[in-house]
Amino acid sequence: MPDNGPSFDGARVLADLNALRAIGAYKTGVHKPTFSEPHKQSLEWLVQKLPDASLSAAVDGIGNVFGTSTKPGPKLLAGSHLESQNYAGWLDGPLGVVYALEAARVLNADPSVNGAVEVAAWCDEEGHFGSFLGSRSYVGQVTEADIDSARDRTNGRPMRDALADMGLAGRSRITAEKGRHVGYLEAHIEQGDTLESGQLAVGVVTSIVGIWQYRINFVGEQNHAGTTRMAARKDAGLALAKFCVAIDERFPAACGPRTVWTTGRITLDPGAPSIIPGGAEMLFQIRDDNPAVIARLEELLKAMSDEVNASGPCSVTVEKIRTGAPALMDSGFQDAIDAASKAVAGGRSIRMPSGAGHDAQMLATIMPAGMLFVPSIGGISHHWTENTADADIVTGAQVFVDACRRILGG
Repeated sequence: MPDNGPSFDGARVLADLNALRAIGAYKTGVHKPTFSEPHKQSLEWLVQKLPDASLSAAVDGIGNVFGTSTKPGPKLLAGSHLESQNYAGWLDGPLGVVYALEAARVLNADPSVNGAVEVAAWCDEEGHFGSFLGSRSYVGQVTEADIDSARDRTNGRPMRDALADMGLAGRSRITAEKGRHVGYLEAHIEQGDTLESGQLAVGVVTSIVGIWQYRINFVGEQNHAGTTRMAARKDAGLALAKFCVAIDERFPAACGPRTVWTTGRITLDPGAPSIIPGGAEMLFQIRDDNPAVIARLEELLKAMSDEVNASGPCSVTVEKIRTGAPALMDSGFQDAIDAASKAVAGGRSIRMPSGAGHDAQMLATIMPAGMLFVPSIGGISHHWTENTADADIVTGAQVFVDACRRILGG
């Protein structure tokens, strides 16, 4: 590290992360849903910190926080998000924001670095009101009508009401300025056990999976659970259960080597113990980084629904409610992370795809993007026991700062 600039400070990184962890603390994790009071306080915390990194702070009309620089030269955008899943972990999101903040503190005041790191905290990556609303807004994929219709998935609260309570009503949304940034870099916990099991320090992300989500509805006939003969029943819940089993039996022959699928929620209507369900709904998700695989599985899903409709006794409809295109990470950014790993982490890195979605895949639609992973203890994420060793957090931050320097050409 050059003597004419500020030094990397691992203790400062840990202190920042623990300060954010104290906001909305829940057991050893946090509970800070989008636009909750703890989320608001976290955004305010970041706004107060950005001037220390030679950045001007702004919060836009969808709740994104931006730290911008007037330093001449190229600009690298870096960041992640500050809200959490419900009753979840303390590092999913904040780690990437704090790494970006540290890179900005170290590099922006260093005259030997050509250009600057700018910081972003994207709103609602966790999807309380939608999918990647903050980063999608920045790349021009969110309309005012989308915001009008958005509701909190937990309590149905309109997004417009939440924005008003945040003091953001009527504030304009910031969109990307063409040519301003050389690219976007994001750090995140792995949310798996590849790095930990391999005793590795860094994951160099090669691609981010696409996520396709479906609402699958079964319609039968609601009737009395005690008086309706089994042969005469049109049980929508049973039809759904059979469909779930059929998916697990038939998808393996059509999927790719890294395809995963999940039935995340099942709802029976009316959902009473003495009533045969007349309706049943499942929310079903497929993830892969190959669109051709997804297309093949989607066709299989439709063929299976046609078979149900042809044979009865219940009918089924398959509605696609979310499409998330996979994203390839920039090869130059991957090389910069690899080189940084060799320089400060003994080369303990591996190139790997991301099985989870991240804001980086939205940014990749308009600029070069890259991602760095650090180990997750036990591979646990989206739960309050999520954790990463302090030493791994510090090492990852060092690699991130060095990668930013390399991307900027410093």
